[in-house]
Amino acid sequence: METFTPEALEFLSQLKQHNTREWFEPRKAAFKKHQQAAKAFYGGLEAALNTHDEIEKSKLFRIYRDVRFSRDKSPYNPHFAGSFRRAGTQRRGGYYLRVRPGESFAAIGFWNPEPKDLLRIRKELEVDAGPFREIIGAQDFLKAWGPIQGEQVKTAPKGFSREDPNLDLIRLKQFIFTRPFADQEVLAPDFMLQVNHLYRAARPWLDLMSEILTTDVNGTPLGDQ
Repeated sequence: METFTPEALEFLSQLKQHNTREWFEPRKAAFKKHQQAAKAFYGGLEAALNTHDEIEKSKLFRIYRDVRFSRDKSPYNPHFAGSFRRAGTQRRGGYYLRVRPGESFAAIGFWNPEPKDLLRIRKELEVDAGPFREIIGAQDFLKAWGPIQGEQVKTAPKGFSREDPNLDLIRLKQFIFTRPFADQEVLAPDFMLQVNHLYRAARPWLDLMSEILTTDVNGTPLGDQ
């Protein structure tokens, strides 16, 4: 089973401290070695995901940063990060994993929902947030992922009541869960299994969100309209 090595984390740690082309270029061969190992890890994780879900596309993000519109002109991302998109129009949401010394985490959910999807989610929560709360409040889910996260508007979104009992959820602009990892966990031989276990635990919520986003508020499939 593919794993991350102490040498890989040390390289990333050094890159964070010396985030310049002058430091990186002489060490590019070492980076390529660690990058190939990371590709193997993410490929193995995709195969593990496909044992209980269906992944349409995976992506290992580039180490080179786009600094055109950023105040931070550091040229490199001192981490490995990858995403996995679920297959087909009936499966919504995605998986993410970042490995950075001291700042590694897995994530699931909806980072930037399209306006129509965001409105649909909010309408569902307005009508009946019970199933949503039941899943994210379940002991096993909370143990795996903790509470929901994401940016939110300051008050009720347009068209929604400030007195709505589910306003705490309706205000969200993102619907995200994250799980941090210590370096010891990242280096453990079963790290891939642990991440895949977390992703499997997320399925009830992802399946509920998929159902919401592929139906109207009456539960009618959108393709039947």
